[in-house]
Amino acid sequence: MRFKRTRKGIEATVDPFEAEVLAQCATELLDLLGVELDEGDADPLAALVGLPSGDVEAPQDPALQRLLPHAYGDDDPEASREFRRYTDADLRAGKRASAGTVLATLPLEGGKLLLDPEQAGAWLACLNDLRLVLGTRLEVTEQTDAEDYAPEDPRRHALQVYGWLGWLQETLVESLMWRRKTDRRGAV
Repeated sequence: MRFKRTRKGIEATVDPFEAEVLAQCATELLDLLGVELDEGDADPLAALVGLPSGDVEAPQDPALQRLLPHAYGDDDPEASREFRRYTDADLRAGKRASAGTVLATLPLEGGKLLLDPEQAGAWLACLNDLRLVLGTRLEVTEQTDAEDYAPEDPRRHALQVYGWLGWLQETLVESLMWRRKTDRRGAV
């Protein structure tokens, strides 16, 4: 699978195994982000503007912390808590929407994938989120190399998926950048 720019949009040919891996990753990301909470007893004014009625706890899961970091680090826990209250639901919703776009557009049996610019942006966001989660789970550093693990070690396979997701992300970015260059010069 490699993304490329065509006259129709951003295209890729997905084989069934790739579709299975991407679907599993996107589904696990959705599970990690959790379902949208129904604020049945919420403050009516807060609910009207889409805010939770109380504080929103920072995630304990390191991978989720990577996706939804503290706005002010450890310097100002009160400001971070307040910022999280105003942004957490929207950040999660955006990440869920991107993963949902991947699942909705992915040919699960393999085949041609055609994305419009908005869908390509959602794919790019989801691929980034998947890499952040996987990289955090695997404790990836610049020195991490899948070849350092035995062939039967599950971390080796997970690192190969991590590298593949990065390559997909790179080809998608290149396809989008090519589009921007041609848009500035005129339609291709």
